[in-house]
Amino acid sequence: MESQRRHGGLQQGRVYAKTLKDRHMKTAHDLVLDAKKSIVEIPIQDADQAIFEADVLLDVREADEFAAGHLSGAVWIPRGLLEFKLSGTPSLASRGLNIVLYCKTSGRAALAAQTLQSMGYLNVRSIAGGFDAWLAAGKQVVKPEQTSFE
Repeated sequence: MESQRRHGGLQQGRVYAKTLKDRHMKTAHDLVLDAKKSIVEIPIQDADQAIFEADVLLDVREADEFAAGHLSGAVWIPRGLLEFKLSGTPSLASRGLNIVLYCKTSGRAALAAQTLQSMGYLNVRSIAGGFDAWLAAGKQVVKPEQTSFE
């Protein structure tokens, strides 16, 4: 009996593993492509106007990326904390906010925009090409001064 349980469990494990292998496993790139189908991306040439009209500009990159340079007026909320920060910040809780997001190349921002939409935010857009496209277009960025103790 014990032997059957062990071997039966092993057999079930093999079937489960084979089933997983047969499924299409999505990559991060697949998830970004799927997200971009359901969000609005702003072409870089329209980004200045969109930012001007926005209630909030969110930079969803990591801390070191933000510190190295960011768009003027951007609020830094890393993608990994986005849902928690928005839920816990009363000034960002209104689902009617006009939100513009960006990251380095637009992948994380697309995923973040999709998440915000699923949270009920109605006016969420992402900058196509992200921070890299902004720089390539010759637009200005804020680079914080490094403190010197000399």
